[in-house]
Amino acid sequence: MGFRFRKSFKVAPGVRLNIGKKSTSVSFGGKGVRHTISSTGRRTSSIGVPGSGLYYTKSHAKPGNKPQLTSSQDYVDPFKEVADFNYFIEYITSFHKECDYEYDWESIVKEPAPFNVGEKGPNEVSALDKLHSYKPNILGKVFKVLDDKRREELEEEVEKAIKEDKKLYKSWENQRKVSQSILQKNPKAYIKLLKDIQFCNELAGFIDSFKFQASDGDTLIIECNINIDDVIPTHYKTLTKTGKLSIRKYNKTDYYAVIKGYVSGLTLRIARNIFGLLPIKTVIINIQTDVLDTQVGKVDNITMLSVKIDRAMLEKLNFDLINPFDALNNFEHNVRFLKTRGFQPVAKLIMS
Repeated sequence: MGFRFRKSFKVAPGVRLNIGKKSTSVSFGGKGVRHTISSTGRRTSSIGVPGSGLYYTKSHAKPGNKPQLTSSQDYVDPFKEVADFNYFIEYITSFHKECDYEYDWESIVKEPAPFNVGEKGPNEVSALDKLHSYKPNILGKVFKVLDDKRREELEEEVEKAIKEDKKLYKSWENQRKVSQSILQKNPKAYIKLLKDIQFCNELAGFIDSFKFQASDGDTLIIECNINIDDVIPTHYKTLTKTGKLSIRKYNKTDYYAVIKGYVSGLTLRIARNIFGLLPIKTVIINIQTDVLDTQVGKVDNITMLSVKIDRAMLEKLNFDLINPFDALNNFEHNVRFLKTRGFQPVAKLIMS
């Protein structure tokens, strides 16, 4: 099973709006006490002792097996429910408008060392300043043992600072080494970086897994397994003429239209992230998902979209105005989309 969608927003000091696939909730409170009210009718109170790790949670739901979202329940705001739903649909069909990475490896590799070898590091200098400027207080002057203890503590801080400086310098060396490897277009360095930073972690819940392949320094192949069933809602929310909440099932055309925008937008977002991270010229992205073959009762993994994206062409697009599915026509791609059946299996593109 894939990850569940959840996004949280701060709407006021101590108050957060949480949007999930099947419900929304509002949480409020401060340290030690937190209350959450969900649109499903469930109310949760968490009471704890800050810093102790001890807490008590009490949760209860409205009477009934399956609470329904109706305007008669005082904890449901129909206008807010519809607004939250519309925001969610806009969010999952507008992934192409954002980019999560913008690395300048040329600038990173030119960053100076935190200090020169053989010289004292910044942490050691600061710790030594504290030690040398130390003067005992009245108690320290009267009780030498207190003065000796404080000096010993300051000397220990100097030793710790020296170790911290070693870590700082080592981190700079590693950063420089990675930057040089990336600028040299080392395919192994590409793959290691993507794994180390957990590429596209910002899209967790939408993307189940990645596989990367880089045979040269200019082209990367990505196989991406995405989550559809746990993300795309099967029902939509609107307001009736009297202001009540209406929840209806999507017809097939509208349902697959949402999926079309979701898949194509997510594909362009992945491409933008790759180009913002690596100095490559081309990326081949194969979007895959699990589907149930109802004839044999078996889950198959199919390729629903394969596209070869050129950096130069991608950078010419106006992401605020394009239709992400139509934008695929700017690139070599394999896709077969039916209005009432959605994406159909296609062959993967290969490096030429």
